[in-house]
Amino acid sequence: MQETEVKLISGRGSRTLSESIAKIMNIPLCDVTVNQFSDGEFQPVINDSIRGNHVFIIQSTFQPSDNLMELLMLADACKRASAKYVTVVMPYYGYARQDRKDRPRVSIASKLVADLVTVAGASRVMTMDVHADQIQGFFNIPLDHLFGSSIFIPYLSSLNLDNLCIAAPDVGSTKRARYYAQQFNCEMVICDKYRKKHNEVAEMTLIGDVKGKNVILIDDIIDTGNTLCKAADLLMEKGALSVRAMCTHPVLSGKAYENVENSSLVELAVSDTIPLKKEHSKIKVITVADLFASAIESTFQYKSIHSLFIKNTLKSS
Repeated sequence: MQETEVKLISGRGSRTLSESIAKIMNIPLCDVTVNQFSDGEFQPVINDSIRGNHVFIIQSTFQPSDNLMELLMLADACKRASAKYVTVVMPYYGYARQDRKDRPRVSIASKLVADLVTVAGASRVMTMDVHADQIQGFFNIPLDHLFGSSIFIPYLSSLNLDNLCIAAPDVGSTKRARYYAQQFNCEMVICDKYRKKHNEVAEMTLIGDVKGKNVILIDDIIDTGNTLCKAADLLMEKGALSVRAMCTHPVLSGKAYENVENSSLVELAVSDTIPLKKEHSKIKVITVADLFASAIESTFQYKSIHSLFIKNTLKSS
């Protein structure tokens, strides 16, 4: 009987990260050709046999929506090619901010994406720092949820900052920020914002004291950067010595790069779940390739990946 092998497939949106994961695992990426039609329609073709194999499809579903469609088509192709298991690896879970019905006549798009991925043929899903914890319950298949703190806590520890203070850029980030504050046994503050419309902060107030502190803003996503940069400026106005930010997913749309450049931020640390559109002197990228490579290997070998779920990397190191 043929032994089950690991096969790695990359979508076009996450090619660089996939190549890093493949190099760490010493497994070549499967050859995939994408046929492009004149009207914009495309067709991914897997040129290697995957029959009876455990396939891991690596693709973050950031915009454009073609990235999501390509992921679904690759999963469907694997299912129809008789892959034994199909694990969808989405380092960034797109549409995660649409996780509830917060007004009449809107879609819960993150639930819709979960259904699409499952119907397409996924046996398992692996992702990192989803915007809302309840998204894990949207799946009826196993979901492995990794934490960005696994890479950010060791980096923050290496900075050796005195008078450290952790800040949540909005109330929604309080739980994540509190965890970091507990790991470093330091104070936490909250920047309470009020929005009039999406991507525009009308008013922000600070809950807590940052005078004489080196402050670290913690969030899962930086999109336009309006909230984060406004929070950084507010913290400096309130007497902070310096302000840095750590955000897992660098969406960085609109005037995000300009906002970061003109803000009080000393540094913005992000992961490579989404490739940067361009390099920036204030933006430091910390790779998640090792973390996902370990998770993929453990999944294939039927080993526990509990240690990768433990966010307490500072105390355990």
